Amino acid sequence: MLYALLAYHEETDVKAMTEVEDNALMDRLLAVHQRLDGQMGPAARLGATQLAAVVRGKGLVTDGPFAETKEAMLGFYVLDCADRAQAIAIAQQLNAANPNAIYEVRPIVTYVPGAAFPRTDAGLDLVRP
Repeated sequence: MLYALLAYHEETDVKAMTEVEDNALMDRLLAVHQRLDGQMGPAARLGATQLAAVVRGKGLVTDGPFAETKEAMLGFYVLDCADRAQAIAIAQQLNAANPNAIYEVRPIVTYVPGAAFPRTDAGLDLVRP
């Protein structure tokens, strides 16, 4: 099953890193990625929150991130795991490499045009009547 790991961090802390510190962090994370060969799907580091735009309602556009919080979603991973426990174990490995980050583990339901809606254990019964 696919899982998303959403990586949250205080953007001011990330901006305060020197290039050497940032490169060392990325090296630690890439070491985890290499150990996860075959399970790791796309991973991305998101751009600055100041460059974000939010579209809501009838197309109203506002600049900046959606939430006004100290921690911002600054990256994400897509993992192919046997179960939730395995996804959490991988999040723990990433957190060991980047202890100031917060990792949220969420199941992914894949939508394929023309295909039946997949029935999974993604918890959709918790949000649907």
